[in-house]
Amino acid sequence: MAEFQKVFNRYEKKFLLDERTYILFKQELDKYMEEDRYGLHTIRNIYYDTPDNELIRTSIEGPKYKEKFRVRCYGTPTYDSMCFLEIKKKYKGLVNKRRVAIPMEEAEMYLIDGKLPSNPNQIFKEIEYFFSHYILEPKRYIAYDRLAMFGKEDPKFRVTFDVNIRSRDFNLTLYSDNDNEYLLSDGMRLMEVKISDAIPLWFVRLLSKYEIYPTSFSKYGNFYKKQLMNA
Repeated sequence: MAEFQKVFNRYEKKFLLDERTYILFKQELDKYMEEDRYGLHTIRNIYYDTPDNELIRTSIEGPKYKEKFRVRCYGTPTYDSMCFLEIKKKYKGLVNKRRVAIPMEEAEMYLIDGKLPSNPNQIFKEIEYFFSHYILEPKRYIAYDRLAMFGKEDPKFRVTFDVNIRSRDFNLTLYSDNDNEYLLSDGMRLMEVKISDAIPLWFVRLLSKYEIYPTSFSKYGNFYKKQLMNA
């Protein structure tokens, strides 16, 4: 049975940092933010799409509205670990993420055999509708190592740093983290800023000081484009 549901509404900004910039920037960031209790941890995802890759093709075109579905776990999962089924939507820059936590075993029973958990909650019903609207299948495994931080004065202000962004389009299971290709050069980090209100002025000043500029960056999108170039 699904354990709980969560809904996030926020804006997300992305930046690419080289090793030197990250070290200097992080030293200053530590004055205003704290690392969360997990430290550097691994996130594994399976992204779903249609047989003709409709979701990621639409996303790459840059529409005002786009959506995706993924299964996510933290660390190395076992059959009784919790994983998250997530619908992520974006409209005019506002990200809406709706997710439900469920044991891996029950998630597999649903995703492979179509067996619903007992008493599915509202978000699970939305996932069920998503699957009825699109013909979905697992398409790509994407994992990365993440350091997450939150503001000392405003815990809702969050910054994450992702390294070792890796992927494969075969052996689509969360239980394995082998035989992947990597997206970024050594030392490069993807910084994501998650904003529910406004970016703190001190953070804007740090971005300016280190000449860090926002970029459009999709992990799934970049791996998909690499796949097309190598076809």
